[in-house]
Amino acid sequence: MISYVKGQLTTIDEGSVIIETNGIGYEILCANPFHFQDALNNEVKIHTYHYIREDNQSLYGFKKKEDKQLFAQLLNVSGIGPKGALAILGTVSVPEFVSAIEQEDDKYLTKFPGVGKKTARQMILDLKGKLVVWLPDEENEDTLFYKDDLPSNEKRQRVDDAIEALKALGYTDKEVKFVRTELEKANNGNVDDYVRQGLQLLMKT
Repeated sequence: MISYVKGQLTTIDEGSVIIETNGIGYEILCANPFHFQDALNNEVKIHTYHYIREDNQSLYGFKKKEDKQLFAQLLNVSGIGPKGALAILGTVSVPEFVSAIEQEDDKYLTKFPGVGKKTARQMILDLKGKLVVWLPDEENEDTLFYKDDLPSNEKRQRVDDAIEALKALGYTDKEVKFVRTELEKANNGNVDDYVRQGLQLLMKT
């Protein structure tokens, strides 16, 4: 089992990144490859899930260990494959997903790509009570954006990177136009913050 890959991030594509280590380039499938934009051409560590089947071996990559762990849990749900699990993780943060499971919010869960009411109920049945460790402590919950000083051109670049990530997920120019306006008004954040906020806005429209 390949637990993580650490090396130089050489390539970012719409659905994957390539990490070169010891002369070997590992293609790693990611929900939001552009989350790693800031690390391009630098050393990066990506938590990986080694998916093995008779006719397929793939590496799925995640920035955070809890994302990888949730991915593994989703694969245990009947009707959820790696593509479906990755699509879910590309749309929502772990605490938000866990909250929906614990509240049995099947209406919210059916907003994810490829998830119908039957699959949503199956996720609740299989996962409720098993993921509560990832629910944030209300008193210590991190805010979405940090409020430091950031040059306007750097913020604009981060918003641009987030918009490209959203387009890579299949959203149209028309859909992300509103999101860009809202993100430009938001407090300073990194690319991950803006992608997550953009997805939240798109799910409300």
